[in-house]
Amino acid sequence: MRLRISALFLSLALSTVAASAQSNQTFTGTVSDAMCGAHHMMQGKTPAQCTRECVKQGADFALVSGGQVYTLKGDKSQFDKLAGQNVTIKGKVDGKTITVDSIAAAKS
Repeated sequence: MRLRISALFLSLALSTVAASAQSNQTFTGTVSDAMCGAHHMMQGKTPAQCTRECVKQGADFALVSGGQVYTLKGDKSQFDKLAGQNVTIKGKVDGKTITVDSIAAAKS
């Protein structure tokens, strides 16, 4: 009986984690790249220019939000247009990756 109750609670906990990983969430932050995150290292370049250069060299686009860096999956042309800008993103989160459903410049 005790084993069944433990198994039931474990099953419920795993279901909750799986459901939360798939629900849409909204984030506000800055479009950057996964290599630099919030700390752009290219001297003489704006954050947008640095982001684009790092992406050309193979880095993924990322969102820096609340001190966290999330890798972005989705339309890279949209991420490129908004590189270095403050944005609002809606999407599904899985660990440190956001699958983006929509992205727009954040309202000031």
